[in-house]
Amino acid sequence: MTTSAKPGPRERLLLAAQELTYTQGVGIGVDALLKAAGVARRSLYEHFGGKDGLIAEMLRRSTAEDEERYRATMAEAGDDPRVRLLAVVDRLGRIASDADFPGCRYLAADLALSDRDHPAHEVTRAYRRTLHGLFVDEFVAIGHARPEFAADQLLILVDGLLAAGATRPGSRPAAASRELAEHIIDSGLGA
Repeated sequence: MTTSAKPGPRERLLLAAQELTYTQGVGIGVDALLKAAGVARRSLYEHFGGKDGLIAEMLRRSTAEDEERYRATMAEAGDDPRVRLLAVVDRLGRIASDADFPGCRYLAADLALSDRDHPAHEVTRAYRRTLHGLFVDEFVAIGHARPEFAADQLLILVDGLLAAGATRPGSRPAAASRELAEHIIDSGLGA
């Protein structure tokens, strides 16, 4: 007979925060987080110093997972940088087209946390810098005339695609985003 070890309080808090903040936002109450994690309030303060620390650490974990998904999507698309960039947009389009899509956790956190010094903001900024770097590398590889600017444009497109998917059901953000991504990519080629 085998028994699986129940995750410790730190892990349970992170898992609860990942789930609840994604579906209900970062404004979720501490009591709801503690109840979902099945831990005492003391565990929150011992492991994270409070809710702000938990939110920042949860976002660090989520960004690492999502960065890996971006990399995997691009790797699965092959070696052509244009195809790799469009694969990212297509994947996000499928996600945003889901009727139950709650939106981008990072955009939602940035908008909900009005304190510009909240530790979560540095996590989301670092995440976007990483994505920007991934996109720049692809634009450089494809020979785009303005790879940094094109990566800026693609990040704006990604934010817009995810926001539209959450706020405007039926707006077909996937198709519109795909066409805009093709324009961003192709406008800097052969210039």
